[in-house]
Amino acid sequence: MMLTNQTEPIVSIATAPGRGAVGIVRVSGRNLAPFVMELLGRSLVPRHATYLPFKSDTGVVIDHGLAIYFPAPHSYTGEDVLELQAHGGPVVLQMLVAACLSQRSLPGLRLAAPGEFTQRAFLNDKMDLTQAEAVSDLIDASTAHAVRSAARSLSGAFSDTIGGLREMLVTLRMLVESTLDFPEEEIDFLQKADAQGQLLRLREQLAAVMHQTQQGVLLREGIKVVIAGQPNAGKSSLLNALAGAELAIVTPIAGTTRDVITQTIQINGVPVHILDTAGLRDSDDTVEQMGITRAWAEIARADAVVYVYDRTQMHDPAVQAKDRALRERLPDSVPVVAVWNKADVVGDMTAAPADTPLAGNDVVLSLSAKTGEGLEALRAQLLQWAGWEQSTEGLFIARQRHVNALVAVESHLEMADAWLQQGGDHLDLLAEELRLAQVALGEITGEFNADDLLGEIFSRFCIGK
Repeated sequence: MMLTNQTEPIVSIATAPGRGAVGIVRVSGRNLAPFVMELLGRSLVPRHATYLPFKSDTGVVIDHGLAIYFPAPHSYTGEDVLELQAHGGPVVLQMLVAACLSQRSLPGLRLAAPGEFTQRAFLNDKMDLTQAEAVSDLIDASTAHAVRSAARSLSGAFSDTIGGLREMLVTLRMLVESTLDFPEEEIDFLQKADAQGQLLRLREQLAAVMHQTQQGVLLREGIKVVIAGQPNAGKSSLLNALAGAELAIVTPIAGTTRDVITQTIQINGVPVHILDTAGLRDSDDTVEQMGITRAWAEIARADAVVYVYDRTQMHDPAVQAKDRALRERLPDSVPVVAVWNKADVVGDMTAAPADTPLAGNDVVLSLSAKTGEGLEALRAQLLQWAGWEQSTEGLFIARQRHVNALVAVESHLEMADAWLQQGGDHLDLLAEELRLAQVALGEITGEFNADDLLGEIFSRFCIGK
């Protein structure tokens, strides 16, 4: 998606698809006053709700509801904005949109693209790019922690943090640039101004922000965990136990689960996307074969694998041989929790038998999906692998692109440090690395951004926002 024409007025249904008690149609553009008069037959007091009939272009009353007019610049987009609040039937809202599009006083009015209202808010300096992204993250948040963190980002907490780094960087840049203008001062001047100390403090602050940002990415995106193992090991029972609901069908019949079942749960506020897969075995059933193929594909893309062993079969050589063969097929890059399930049946919650088919880094746990005993240890292990820390106070939501930008800043500051160590002959290179660091930092808030990046970001928003 490329950036849209920002001079054209736009209209869209701003509430979620489907039926609801209330629905909203939003219009944004320049000089909407004549349009408001034509559409509603009267002018509106700014920022005051007015109850009145909404009519079609033929004068037929569509509905009665509230109209609110927000003149620029005191609106969400920074343009004139009109909101029509009616009953939330899809046909009602579509008729209101049609009525808006039929008005002659607002030529060029068109349907808004996904995220276009927020895009205009960004382009009109109503918010920076991190705040704009936080709007989408707040809507998509899957846990209470994610909601609070997205709200903090929307309020400007992340932007302020990045702004603090920017101020430190700009101060250092000014120092170095002024030295370039007066070469006779050079290194002595930088030493007296403690340029090395400033750069060190900047890198330390950057490291702290990077850590916070990585936690924010985890809070937004969560982790993907695949439950794998032989048929009837208790994989679906484990999914149900972790989710606290009967999501997957559990029977004593091998091969009951034939496709991937996905459920998102939260562990200490972190979204965990759990996938229950078909039992891994050789099968002549075409449908089951497809499920097994999908299971291996999901395993390859997982952040962690929970491999479930059947503790009631732990002394069966054939079962152990099959488990060993399957364990060897798991990707080396994916951490594995070896879970001995059905501990309640054998009456033993101790560690797994000595001959458990494991790899060197496997974590071994014993639990009962039926009783829930041992589940907390599994949850804690998954969070540990994810790199999650218990304290989320002051955390802001973040995205992988923010991490990538900060990594680029770190790289440029590392090079800057190297040039500073080498003395006055390389001050121009030092200055350039600091400049590039500021450009990379500016990509986070939108101070420096390509149009195609903006298009990609806003295209992922919902329509009407």
